[in-house]
Amino acid sequence: QVQLVESGGGLVQAGGSLRLSCAASGRTFSSIAMGWFRQALGKEREFVARVGRSGRSTSYADSVKGRFTISRDNAGSTVYLEMNSLTPEDTAVYYCAADVNGGLPWTLTEVATYDYWGQGTQVTVSS
Repeated sequence: QVQLVESGGGLVQAGGSLRLSCAASGRTFSSIAMGWFRQALGKEREFVARVGRSGRSTSYADSVKGRFTISRDNAGSTVYLEMNSLTPEDTAVYYCAADVNGGLPWTLTEVATYDYWGQGTQVTVSS
């Protein structure tokens, strides 16, 4: 079992920044790849970013590349999502997720690859 708790969401103006955090417990954090997803009202949950176990490998959705940065602190069992140049299109509930078993390379952006999920944190970007 892995427990995930997100924090850091809120209301921000377009062009602003937010930093999301996700604290993990229940399993050796350095053995788990982590991802961030988001779900806007009325839309499906979509991949945002992923970081490998060591933190050296990262991947991003095209829509956030160059604006968002995912990172992790294995000593503190926390994964972060730094979000800059936010636009109203970034408004969504943001979820962190844990990939315990290690997904196949072509599945790493898929919801089904991730085994555990946090409760989500709301990010609202006003225009």
